[in-house]
Amino acid sequence: MNITRTRALRGPNLWSRHLAIEAIVACEGDERSIAQMPGFETRLRALFPAIGTLQSESGDVSVAHVVQTAALALQAQAGCPVTFARTTATSDAGVYQVVVEYSEEAVGRKAFDYAEQLVRAALGQGGFDADAVVAELRELDEDERLGPSTGAIVEAAVARGIPYRRLTRGSLVQFGWGSKQRRIQAAEIDSTSAVAESIGQDKDLTKRLLHAAGVPVPLGRPVDTVEEAWEVAQKVGLPVVVKPQDGNQGKGVTVNITDRAQLEEAFRTASEYGTVMVERFLPGHDFRLLVVGDQLVAAARREPPQVLGDGQRTVRELVDIVNQDPRRGEGHATSLTKIRLDDIAVARLALQNLTPDSVPDKGQRVILRNNANLSTGGTATDVTDDVHPEVAARAVAAAQMVGLHICGVDMVAETVLRPLEEQGGGFVEVNAAPGLRMHLAPSYGKPRNVGQAMVDRLYAHGDDGRIPTVAVTGTNGKTTTARLIAHLFTAQGLRVGMTNTDGVYVNGRQIDSGDCSGPKSARNVLLHPEVDAAVFETARGGILREGLGFDRCQVAVVTNIGAGDHLGLNYITTVEDLAVLKRVIVQNVAPTGYGVLNAADPIVAAMASACPGKVIFFAADRHNPVMATHRAQGHRTVYVDGDSIVASEGSWRETIHLRDVPITRNGRIAFQVENVMAAVAAAWGAGLPWQTIRRGLSGFVNDSDNAPGRFNVMDYRGATIIADYGHNPDAMRALVQAVDALPGKRRSVVISGAGDRRDEDIREQTVILGAAFDDVILYQDAAQRGRADGEVMALLREGLAGAPRTTYVDEIRGEFIAIDAALARLQPGDLCLVLVDQVEEALAHLAQRCAEGGAAA
Repeated sequence: MNITRTRALRGPNLWSRHLAIEAIVACEGDERSIAQMPGFETRLRALFPAIGTLQSESGDVSVAHVVQTAALALQAQAGCPVTFARTTATSDAGVYQVVVEYSEEAVGRKAFDYAEQLVRAALGQGGFDADAVVAELRELDEDERLGPSTGAIVEAAVARGIPYRRLTRGSLVQFGWGSKQRRIQAAEIDSTSAVAESIGQDKDLTKRLLHAAGVPVPLGRPVDTVEEAWEVAQKVGLPVVVKPQDGNQGKGVTVNITDRAQLEEAFRTASEYGTVMVERFLPGHDFRLLVVGDQLVAAARREPPQVLGDGQRTVRELVDIVNQDPRRGEGHATSLTKIRLDDIAVARLALQNLTPDSVPDKGQRVILRNNANLSTGGTATDVTDDVHPEVAARAVAAAQMVGLHICGVDMVAETVLRPLEEQGGGFVEVNAAPGLRMHLAPSYGKPRNVGQAMVDRLYAHGDDGRIPTVAVTGTNGKTTTARLIAHLFTAQGLRVGMTNTDGVYVNGRQIDSGDCSGPKSARNVLLHPEVDAAVFETARGGILREGLGFDRCQVAVVTNIGAGDHLGLNYITTVEDLAVLKRVIVQNVAPTGYGVLNAADPIVAAMASACPGKVIFFAADRHNPVMATHRAQGHRTVYVDGDSIVASEGSWRETIHLRDVPITRNGRIAFQVENVMAAVAAAWGAGLPWQTIRRGLSGFVNDSDNAPGRFNVMDYRGATIIADYGHNPDAMRALVQAVDALPGKRRSVVISGAGDRRDEDIREQTVILGAAFDDVILYQDAAQRGRADGEVMALLREGLAGAPRTTYVDEIRGEFIAIDAALARLQPGDLCLVLVDQVEEALAHLAQRCAEGGAAA
């Protein structure tokens, strides 16, 4: 068994909408059917009994299927919510594509590694400790996944359809896209100022501000020495509380201090965390009131960690029993935290004349901490429904006085049923980024969906934080269509983020260059705060490598599917395989969105059944059966009628004259007419007004600025030059048809071939060109993409054998040298098609030559 090319699919992908690990697993001989391997399954189950059922669609369970099942089962045993896995045989005998869902990438990768180790152990190659592996995966999952507070907010956002993305491995999360994005860090939102957070950390300043707002607070102040602390304690009156002025989670807090010895010890403990504060101890229970915006959304009564004596067991044994509660764990991953018998607990026991090895009397309540924080082992009881309106109003006033949008207000009082003044209670702290565990999963009482309240604070009702998003794929026309759609959004006054094979553009500025048609570039655009709408050219390579860069789109456009588009790579061997891959964007259209499909391409038209939203078909021929049926059913279609493009829905029509769309050259360039129809349908699906669509189409000129390398027309000494990035047989046919519609005496073409195509696809390009051009100048690409030197040139030359029209053929090394050679042969009235490789450099070279030619003329 050999496992290669393990990669993480971080978005909707060829296999599913799930995040997944994909790997290539090669099996030799009997490994292709474990039924031929006596004792293997017995050893496997002895090593990992929880592996579950081994099965495959074909009936033969290979070792690859075992790896898939084991990787999924290991994650499930570690507590990960995963269910999807699949193993598919490839066109290579004994080679399988294995896909296993993950919830956390690091856990998924590690589980896959351990699945391989398990299989090798069952094959007699090493050992495997299932318990240790599952424990390690569980610990890794707890480290990687969001904590309960952040996780609750994310779950509430997902329930509303709001997209999210973790910006760090910690709790910093972005909700929404582009200009609609919001960010949180744990239970703190981006609109909360650092000043407000600083105030909340300064206990003395917080108290003074709350007092100024008329909110009851205990008397006290910061101190520098033990003597000063004792002086303040006597002034405010014993008992007192000693705590750090800037603290959290109850660290360094000692309560109910009644003499100087206790105060000195408490001072030493608190001073380890900074400036010490002494204040009057308020009798009663510890309550946490959670305020979001101008509302109290939850309240809990907190109890310090404690055990109840039974007259038989020691304190240590009683703590061990309490810690066996499955709700208790280490850190914040579980609803409760284990009680620790540390120095602080031992000191608290000493105040009760106990040690960890003492046996408390039956029914004796043994307190193990002075504070009631859940992080130190305390418990919480929900009291939200009991809070008096006056208490709730005071809590909101306290949060707003400090300036916190999400705030945990700590209150000490006998009850929440009566106003504070009636019972001598008060607020003791105001906390930014409060923990939510006690409200989400209280020890006793009703859980509260506080995450929803926080998401409602970020986004108004009905707002899902999404911007209009269009994904464009196909074999030819993708880049021009994407640029045209982006131009139409811009005409509406929106700031557009666009990715394509030329780069990344935000609001008209290029912020990245090169082939940026993959998911990473799409995610970067959605991160940008200046983007009001996004248009993504979505290439096959990115979908294969990583999946989509978004969870769903408003509009998905498929221009066409051709045979020359990288067939033979990554087990995409047929046009049907390619269609299944490119169909991924259609499968991930929003239920309220549209799939824009080319009805003239049967493979594309068949994708309609996979679209969760509605479908807009486009084709030049309105009598196309798919178009006619769709139109008869009252659905949206876009077609050509005479010299106009028509959009139709039911009995409604909208007409756009082709003479008003410069890119089509009065409708003579057929493939540009198709691109325009696709763009019009996409803009319609995105809800743009027709006035905007008309204005945008009339202003889109097909030059090297708007659409570099996409049928850019130039003049050189009276000859016509057309520069295009076409690089497959379908593109050649479309270009020949377009060029035939233009005047030209002698016609020449400059072409190279991409090495990452099948031999027959490279040859077919020059078969097509040889029937349409008088002169053919071949040049070798700068990058041969895995081919030997001269191999592509030889295939191109083979395609010209017996060419019915070509009378002149030349082979030149170097793109720019070939261009110059072609220009030198041109006479006024001639036409030259230059199929560029290095788009930007070649266009700049041509522009310079045309400028020099004009000057010479």
